[in-house]
Amino acid sequence: MNSYVDVILPLALPQVLTYRLPASLQARVGVGSRVVVPLGKRKFYSAIVSRIHSEEPQGEYEIKDVSDLVDEKPLIGTEQIDFWKWIASYYMCTLGEVMKAALPAGLKLESEMRLLREEDFDGADDLPPREAYVLSLLSATEPKTLASLQKEASGAGVLPAVKRLIGCGALRVEEHMARQYRPRTETHVRLCEDYFDAQKLNTLLDSLKRSPKQENMLLLYAELAELDAAFTLQNYKLLAEVSKKKLLHTAGGGESALTALRQKGILETYAYETGRLKTAKAVDGLPERELTEAQHQAIDRIKENLKDKTCCLLHGVTSSGKTEIYIQLIKEQLRAGKQVLYLLPEIALTTQIMQRLGRVFGEQMGVYHSKFPDNERVEIYQRMASPDKAFGLLLGVRSALFLPYHKLGLIIIDEEHETSFKQQEPAPRYNARDAAIVLAKMAGAKVVLGTATPSLETYHNALTGKYGFAELSTRYGNMQLPEIIVEDIGELRRKKLMPTPFAPRLIEEIRLALSRGEQAILFQNRRGYSPQLSCSNCGWTPRCSRCDVALTFHQKENKLVCHYCGATYALPAQCPECGEHQLRDLGFGTEKIEAAVKAVFPSAKTARLDLDTTRQRSSYESILSDFAAGKTNILIGTQMVTKGLDFGGVSVVGILSADQLLSAPDFRAYERGFQLMSQVAGRAGRKKRRGKVILQTRQPDLEVVEQVCRHDFRGFYEDTIAEREAFMYPPFTRIIEIYLKHREEKTVTAAAQRLASMLQPHFTKEELLGPDKPVVAWVQLQHIRKFLLKIVPSMPPMGLRHTLNAARDIIIGQPDMKGLTITFNVDPL
Repeated sequence: MNSYVDVILPLALPQVLTYRLPASLQARVGVGSRVVVPLGKRKFYSAIVSRIHSEEPQGEYEIKDVSDLVDEKPLIGTEQIDFWKWIASYYMCTLGEVMKAALPAGLKLESEMRLLREEDFDGADDLPPREAYVLSLLSATEPKTLASLQKEASGAGVLPAVKRLIGCGALRVEEHMARQYRPRTETHVRLCEDYFDAQKLNTLLDSLKRSPKQENMLLLYAELAELDAAFTLQNYKLLAEVSKKKLLHTAGGGESALTALRQKGILETYAYETGRLKTAKAVDGLPERELTEAQHQAIDRIKENLKDKTCCLLHGVTSSGKTEIYIQLIKEQLRAGKQVLYLLPEIALTTQIMQRLGRVFGEQMGVYHSKFPDNERVEIYQRMASPDKAFGLLLGVRSALFLPYHKLGLIIIDEEHETSFKQQEPAPRYNARDAAIVLAKMAGAKVVLGTATPSLETYHNALTGKYGFAELSTRYGNMQLPEIIVEDIGELRRKKLMPTPFAPRLIEEIRLALSRGEQAILFQNRRGYSPQLSCSNCGWTPRCSRCDVALTFHQKENKLVCHYCGATYALPAQCPECGEHQLRDLGFGTEKIEAAVKAVFPSAKTARLDLDTTRQRSSYESILSDFAAGKTNILIGTQMVTKGLDFGGVSVVGILSADQLLSAPDFRAYERGFQLMSQVAGRAGRKKRRGKVILQTRQPDLEVVEQVCRHDFRGFYEDTIAEREAFMYPPFTRIIEIYLKHREEKTVTAAAQRLASMLQPHFTKEELLGPDKPVVAWVQLQHIRKFLLKIVPSMPPMGLRHTLNAARDIIIGQPDMKGLTITFNVDPL
């Protein structure tokens, strides 16, 4: 009987594909195995087996065979596949897109096209010059990839030339399965098999008396390998590994002696896999921080809640000691033989938490995030896939959710309100916080959500009893929450009292802090030097040629940058409209704030924490460690500085533009503004004295500003939740954003009208809003239209998704809609 497998490919395919499983592989392939399968005429991919069965596929197409098995053991378990399926279903994407996000690149193999010259082709003399030149670069025996050929044959037209050469029989194509992951190895030394006997080895040593350097080298090897008189063939594998580097270092050189022993067949060298992972070392005798009564009560409350609930919210003010509670919960899980996943929203946060948890848990802890080289991510994945080698505690950002877990007992989601937990592009557009709760339910694990400023949905779930609830209302050590002082910058500018981006009170407080050897943080949620340039004469503003946005000036690179598509432009010497040479920079980015700080506080050492300064893996660590060590006096940053960082020396925080946070055209603008301002304010006064926060705004009388100053989250929640209910926004509904994109505006407009006519019979006017142009309606040469769909709890989810997918497929399949894309963003943030 034939055996078939359904496989998941790392492609946005609407369904799994079925292949025949050769008899030679049937006993070795299981669900979760990685296999090589052909796709199309020439291409090969590694795929994950999701099902093994004997049902012959129906249809008029050729069933292809699985080509090979990549791993002898399944790479992922059935629980992971079920989790992938839930992600694909709920977030309305394909299984292939989930697989692409879940696995490191080194585990997703894809064949590469290689080109060879046909030996018997005799029409070279009749080829056009371009084709003849390309053909001359190729060999009949040594294949070249298309990428290397394009690099060598500089200039345009390589691909069309290759296509014509293939068509006329001058070239042949082969597909090569390239493995991106290569294990790290080092050269080790071992005894040759002929001497796997103690008596033979002693005889050999006697024969080397005349070659003292060789004898010494062999004796040193025996010592490092822990080889003793009881040595036999049976216990050879128990010998210690000996690296060539260590052997030569111990011998003080002697490469020639080692070479001679190799040539005589006494010692041999081989490649030994060492791995790239560096684990922390626990500090012996590390004193446990004494928990306060409030922390003990919070732990008891969490445990009590988790007896009958999957999830519990720990709402603790900034610096209330939430991390110490997490540590106690982790210890209990590890003692019970369970695994813990500790999720953080930002890579920057992992640096501080990694050091803190590493001192406690040492080698039990692994760290996983996208700044790691892919080879390291592969090794972490493979280690987690092995039950006897897996880390007990895994610290990571949202992608760590997809690692294989065998005994998952607890998921901690720190700063659960953070929007960074939501994947934006590409699909799957999942929220790691919500997906983690589903994963926990599948694994029989529990979830603790921790934050000082919960999302309104989470807080609502806690107050209504869906989640458990524990609270810490005071700071650790009875430190006071910071004093927040509002400065009306509109009035200050009107009176010409604010020539810099800083209110006089902020300058005064920073100067006082510096004189006491303390530090300051300045928060400006916009990177670059200036968000906009403008001609001083005619008002012309440089804009991106691919997006409908103004370009941001970056002074360090002396370039204009589009923050939507990443395109860069040279700074114009004059206005192209009127010829004026003076271009004014409008507004403030972090780069401009840093320059202003240096002008006002010339002796202070400053650092900037934003996307531009942290593109490399080590950048986060160096910036944060210097600030923690007091080497930096003032830290300027975007929202990266708001996320749970713990610095004892910070006494002053400046929020430079509260209005920018509160004026976004989004129903969550006040919620995000309250969270960001409260979080960055919480960086002040955590250890020594009560901190001060200077909040600069043109709207000092806004209720939300006063609530931030009073640290009144409950009041903010009660005001905002009433509005949410009145206007049918989360948590009383769920939202799906529908985006249509096309290079032609008339096409996307027509598509949006057709989609509206298909969806309107199924939803009320209050539930389906649009189509509308978003704030930025043209990005990367694509015109955009948007719908917003509000889903009431009574709406059946499967029927809803079927309706939306069917409407999308009908429109995309129409002949005049070629190139149109329709995407769904479920639960946008």
